[in-house]
Amino acid sequence: MNPDIEQRPDQARPDRLLVLGTGGTIAGRAEQRGDHVGYRAGEVAVADLLAGIALPAGWRVQAEQLAQVDSKDMGPGVWRPLLARVRELLEQADVAGIVITHGTDTLEETAYLLQRLLAPAKPVVLTCAMRPATALAPDGPQNLADALVVAAEPGALGVVAVCAGRIHAALEVRKVHHYRLDAFDSGDAGPLGLVEQGTCTRFKPWPAADEPEPGRRLARLERLLGQQPWPRVECLFSHGGADGWLVRALLAQDAAQGRQRADRLQGLVVAGTGNGTLHQDLQAALLEAQAAGLRVWRSTRCASGRVLSVAASTDPIPAVALPPAQARLALLLELCA
Repeated sequence: MNPDIEQRPDQARPDRLLVLGTGGTIAGRAEQRGDHVGYRAGEVAVADLLAGIALPAGWRVQAEQLAQVDSKDMGPGVWRPLLARVRELLEQADVAGIVITHGTDTLEETAYLLQRLLAPAKPVVLTCAMRPATALAPDGPQNLADALVVAAEPGALGVVAVCAGRIHAALEVRKVHHYRLDAFDSGDAGPLGLVEQGTCTRFKPWPAADEPEPGRRLARLERLLGQQPWPRVECLFSHGGADGWLVRALLAQDAAQGRQRADRLQGLVVAGTGNGTLHQDLQAALLEAQAAGLRVWRSTRCASGRVLSVAASTDPIPAVALPPAQARLALLLELCA
C-alpha cells in the first residue's frame, strides 16, 4: 500500500478512504493525446491517477494497486482477490469507504458481484473513464473526485458506480454506450443520485442487502474465494435463424469431456428477443439442455426493460429481470448454493 496521500490527526470516527486500482481506460495510455480509441488500458498507476485530484477535506486517502487489466479481460482471477481485499478492508474500523477504479466494459458485472456477495454497510464506489488518462480532456479525474465524494458521504452504504456525475446502484447499472462520456444508465429505475460541485444529492435509498439469509451469502462468498473453478455458466442470444446448433454443440462438448469434472457446464442464460422470446428451434434445444441437468434462464437482448414472465406452468424456461451479463452471475451464485 502506498503512503497516505493526505494525513490528519486521528479521531474517533472512521477517517480513511481506500482507492483500489484494477486498471481499465481510466488508467489507459495512448501515443497521441487525441486518441480515444487506440490506447492501452491499465497502464497508469492508481496513485498517479490521484495526483492533482481534489480530495475530501479531513480524510486520509490511500491508494493500492490490486490489478492492472483491461476490463474486457476481467474474471475470477481478479474478482477473487478483489472480493477478498474489499471484505478485509470493510472489517477495519478506521475505513469509512472504498473506491475502485475499473474499466467500463465489465463494471456492471463487478458491481453486481460485490453487492450480492458483500452487501457492505459502508460505501464501495466503482468509478471509471471513457477516455484514457493521457487524453487532452480526460474524464477520469472528475469521475474519481466524484467517487471520493460519495465514499466520504455520511450514511452512505452499499455498492454504487459513479460516472459522469451520476450515481448508479450496483444492481441497476448498465453500460449503454460504447463511446459517450455518460456511458452508464440505470434503466427504468433511474440513477440513485448525482454529484454536483462536490456535493452528493440522493434520490433513492442506498443499496441494501437483498439476501434474506446472510449465512447463504457468506457460504457463496467462501465458495467463490476457494480454489475450485467457479460454476460454468454461458450466455447465448436468440436471433433470426437460431436453430439450437450452438446449444447442442455445448452439450456434446461437455459430454465428451465428462460431466463429473469441476469445470463442467452447469447453466445457460439466453438473451431472447423482445420480452425474452425465443426462436422455436432454439427453445427446443434449450429444453434438451434442461433435460440434461443444466439450469437455463431467459433474459432479453433489449437495452432497456425487463422480461415480464408468464405463469411458471406455461413458461418452461424461467425469466429473470436482469440483463444477460448480470443474469449469468445471478445464476452462477444460485449454483454455488
